[in-house]
Amino acid sequence: MLIPSLTSKLITYSPAYTLVPTYECFNRCSYCNFREEPGKSPWISLSEAEALLKSLANKDTIEILILSGEVHPQSSRRKAWFEIIYDLGELALNLGFLPHTNAGILTFAEMAKLKEVNVSMGLMLEQINPNLLTNVHKYAPSKLPSLRLEQLEWAGQLEIPFTTGLLLGIGECDADRQETLEAIAHIQEKWGHIQEVILQPYSLGSQQISDAPGFNLEQLPEVVAIARQILPNNITIQIPPNLVTQPQILLACLDAGARDLGGIGPWDEVNPDYPHPHHQQLAEILAPGGWELVPRLPLYPQYYSRLSEALQNSVQRGRLNGKIYSEIA
Repeated sequence: MLIPSLTSKLITYSPAYTLVPTYECFNRCSYCNFREEPGKSPWISLSEAEALLKSLANKDTIEILILSGEVHPQSSRRKAWFEIIYDLGELALNLGFLPHTNAGILTFAEMAKLKEVNVSMGLMLEQINPNLLTNVHKYAPSKLPSLRLEQLEWAGQLEIPFTTGLLLGIGECDADRQETLEAIAHIQEKWGHIQEVILQPYSLGSQQISDAPGFNLEQLPEVVAIARQILPNNITIQIPPNLVTQPQILLACLDAGARDLGGIGPWDEVNPDYPHPHHQQLAEILAPGGWELVPRLPLYPQYYSRLSEALQNSVQRGRLNGKIYSEIA
C-alpha cells in the first residue's frame, strides 16, 4: 500500500463534508469566525443531518467532519449535546461515510465513547504558551494548554487515530512554535497515534473581534521545514490550501515537507471567508511542481488495527463502494 512520504510526489486530501451540531461555544477566542453565543445557535436534528448526508450519496465524499462549538462541561445541556455528537457519528457510519469528530475538550469517558463511532478524531493544540491566556484566549477556558495536552495524551491511551495542529500568528513567537511542536513530538513518541499535524495560518475574517493582522504567509514554508525537522516522520504535515492563497507559497510548503491538504469540501466552517478550492483546481496548481493529488481516507492505513472490528468493516465498505480511488491514506 502506497503512503505519501518525503521522497514521493504524492499529495493527499480527504473528500469531506462538515456537519455542525451547533455553533454555540462557551469559549470566546478573539480571532474566532465560527462561534455564536450560547443559546443563540440552533442544534442540528438527526432528521436534518440525515437529509444532508443522503444528498451526498452520489458524490465523492467519504469523510464526515463533525465539528462543534463547545457546551460548557458543567452545563445542564452537556449530556444532550454529547448525545447528538455521538448519534451523528453513528448516522454517518450507517449511511456509508467515515466520521471524524472535533468537538473541543472532552472527558476521558466521552472520548472513549466517541471512539465507537469515529475512525479518527482531532483537536487543535494551537499554541502552548500560557501567556496567550491573557489576550487572545482570555475568555476561552478550554484553551488552557494543560487541558489540550491532556486530550492528546488521552487519545494516545485510547488508541484513537488523531489529528492536531498549530494556529500560527495569534501572538506566539518562533520559540513558542518550536515548543509546541516538541510537545507534540514527545506525545507521539509515547503513543504513536498522531497521524497529522495541521499548520494553520491565522487568516483575517469578518466575524473576529481581534485586530491582529493575521499570519504572514511568506513565513509558512519555513515553519513547515522546522516542523518537519522536529516531528517524527510518521506524522504527516497538513496545510489548508484555502488559506494559502498564493500558489507559489503552496508549492514551497510542499517542497519543505508538507504532504497533505486536509479535508476538501463545499466550504470551510472555521474560516467561512475562505472557500475551499475544488480538488481539480488544486491538481492544476500542483502539476507544475510535479505533484500528484490523490484522495485518502480520514485515517491512515497503519492505524486500521486500532479500530474496532465494526469500524474496520466500515472502512472496508467505504473503499469497496468506490468512494476512494486510490490505496493512499
